[in-house]
Amino acid sequence: MKYKENWDMESVFPGGSESSTFKERLLEVSDSITDFSNKLEDWDHEGNANDFTQLKSILQQYENISNALGEMGSFTTGLVSADVNDQKALQNSNQVADLRKDFSSENIILNKKISALTEEQFNKLLEDDFFKAMSFPLEEIRKKENDLLSTEEETIINNLSLDGLHGWGNMYNQLVASIQIPLTEDNETKYYSAGQFENKMNSEENPKKREELLKIWEDTWEKKADLFSTTLNHLSGFRLNNYQLHNYKDYMKVPLDYNRMEEETLDTMWDTIAKNKSPLKKYFKRKAQLLGVDQLGWLDVTASVDVGDYTSKKYTYNEAAEFIIENFKSFSPKMAEMSRRAFKEQWIEAENRPGKRPGGYCSNLPESEQSRIFMTFAGSTSNVSTLAHELGHAFHSYVMRDLPIFNQRYAMNVAETASTFAELVVSNATIENATSDAEKINLLDEKLSRSVAFMMNIHARYIFERNLYDERQQSTVDSNRLKELMEEAQKEAYQNALRSYHPMFWSTKLHFHITGVPFYNFPYTFGYFFSLGIYNRFLEDENLSEDDYIALLRDTASMTTEELAEKHLNVDLRKPDFWQDALNSVHKDIEEFLELTESYI
Repeated sequence: MKYKENWDMESVFPGGSESSTFKERLLEVSDSITDFSNKLEDWDHEGNANDFTQLKSILQQYENISNALGEMGSFTTGLVSADVNDQKALQNSNQVADLRKDFSSENIILNKKISALTEEQFNKLLEDDFFKAMSFPLEEIRKKENDLLSTEEETIINNLSLDGLHGWGNMYNQLVASIQIPLTEDNETKYYSAGQFENKMNSEENPKKREELLKIWEDTWEKKADLFSTTLNHLSGFRLNNYQLHNYKDYMKVPLDYNRMEEETLDTMWDTIAKNKSPLKKYFKRKAQLLGVDQLGWLDVTASVDVGDYTSKKYTYNEAAEFIIENFKSFSPKMAEMSRRAFKEQWIEAENRPGKRPGGYCSNLPESEQSRIFMTFAGSTSNVSTLAHELGHAFHSYVMRDLPIFNQRYAMNVAETASTFAELVVSNATIENATSDAEKINLLDEKLSRSVAFMMNIHARYIFERNLYDERQQSTVDSNRLKELMEEAQKEAYQNALRSYHPMFWSTKLHFHITGVPFYNFPYTFGYFFSLGIYNRFLEDENLSEDDYIALLRDTASMTTEELAEKHLNVDLRKPDFWQDALNSVHKDIEEFLELTESYI
């Protein structure tokens, strides 16, 4: 079967951005939110002390509205991603955001009323199987009540966030969409979108040409540096003002709480990584020799290593699909079957064409009980890994669909665990299937490049963002200072091992401008090494099966990160042992790479 490279949005809402069905759904959900508000107001949580019939009805309607908003949000975001110039789709997306804002205000009231239940009432509530199934998220709501302001104040902040926070995120996306990068080759000038140019830059084989492309990339973004610094300052400024209103002493409280993760775990992870960076320098030195450069530059780190007569393998979309399905099957037949459905039913937008936004993501369609995956597929092994990564996200949602919606809301750190695990399965399969040392070197290098990304690139993002927030608490941070902070963070994270850096990275990387989750960086590193530890555990223990893995995924929104690791892996994430075991796998990859490449220098 030949799989199509474009996703199917017609089965979600026919008619694209002009869909009349979508418009009707908007009105229906708006009415549902009004009805929900009335039911919530009528619920006398004090007068009906031990009768929770009304609350059950309220939570069921809450789930229906949440699912509808998720469906519409994934649809509109998908249309904008696939065509950044679709202004109608952007308008539709903003309308969904308006509804989310209204629903979030009602959610504040709901949480307040749940928190107002006495301990006796709450214990009585949990005797009912309906509520007992969601005991952890309900208890989490009650614990967070101590951090909340009054209902009126929380509602005001929520309403202001539409323009005061999310508006600046939208502005960033529009600025990126406006970028057109001219490149003259063979006496012909061609204009590239940001996503297209990034793909071209990252796939360039000539080291000198890579540096030239990076210079063009830097210069292009620097022309709008002041605009990008404005968006970043307002995003961080809004959050810091919000934290101050809530009397949070530490800006890391919100990202840590969101990820259900203790600061001790985060610090232990970074400390252990920092102590394990030295072997990467040996890898850098060898890779520089293989690439024919004195020292690696920013783009050289992820450049492909082709030795001997070998050139990097290129996959057709169909080949990539079958390769992923086949290798998923060896670990999890259920993940393989879901992936086959994803390709067959066109859940994936992969076509390499102009007008798409850069990057990739997986978005849930809760009402359709499907996912939609966005990426740009150009045939590289890296693209295959990205595709597997996003399918891992889809599988995570897939195995949780029968749970209450509160128990489906896993945090970003464990979300990246499922995706990275899927990526590992496919990445290791490509290495195992290598037919020559040259091919194995190429694939090992690609895998090590990802380890570098999680140990150094994302560490640089984390260092930068912490320094940004430290300075932003005092005043706005201009574009020149942002460049300085970015380069300083990169030099620290890479231990001064590169000859060139990327000072404008703070503007080119979407993750710094995402409004939904603050500190959209460390969860990736957590997810990578947590999944690596899980993967190694499954390799070592023959008694573990896909059902054990699925059981772990199903618990990701029903306990803290530390509790999850304790229950399913019997490890304490606050101690370095688990992290060191995972990092030892990176050391083994480096040793194998050095051994295999010895004869090529």
